[in-house]
Amino acid sequence: MDNKAILDEISAKLQAGKARDVKALAEKALADGVPAKEILEGALLAGMSVIGEKFKTNEIYVPEVLIAARAMKTGVETLKPHLVSGDVKPAGKVCIGTVQGDLHDIGKNLVKMMMEGKGLDVIDLGTDVSPEKFVSTAKEEGCKVICCSALLTTTMGVMKDVVERAKAEGIRDDVMILVGGAPITAEFAKSIGADKYTSDAASAADAAYDYCISKA
Repeated sequence: MDNKAILDEISAKLQAGKARDVKALAEKALADGVPAKEILEGALLAGMSVIGEKFKTNEIYVPEVLIAARAMKTGVETLKPHLVSGDVKPAGKVCIGTVQGDLHDIGKNLVKMMMEGKGLDVIDLGTDVSPEKFVSTAKEEGCKVICCSALLTTTMGVMKDVVERAKAEGIRDDVMILVGGAPITAEFAKSIGADKYTSDAASAADAAYDYCISKA
């Protein structure tokens, strides 16, 4: 089996959410001498990219994304020891959280999975995250993107506080502030000085990835 055939098979199994098969095939590919970086990019990231596109066009829904993401995670864990030695760097670093006063995390978790599926290093701050926490994490960890989620109209305003905090801490020009969630609109994002609004998880991951690559 040539490299392309096994990479395509891993990608197909990932898209089907077959975590056990992904692990076994990744191990086989490694044993056959396929570089870990090639498996990561040509099979795992490629497979999640397909999932992201299908999710965007409503061909698949959240449950399918979740099981594909789980299979992706299994594959990455299998490759991890080999990736470290191969000096594979993530595409960029993102911090993500649901804003202060809001405890909803399903959307945030989905965005995180999609971003990891693009090869980004994602720091998950959880829910009820203060503007200070978003900005201090971005500063300390060297994040290129701050991703804020909100589901409640009462917590939307905290996103403006994140933008203002980033300005006060002198990192506003160094990060993209990406916002999303059910009540958020492009108009709202513009009004608070955020850089980008996306309406779905796959688009958020694409936007973060493109920005990180442009700043690499």
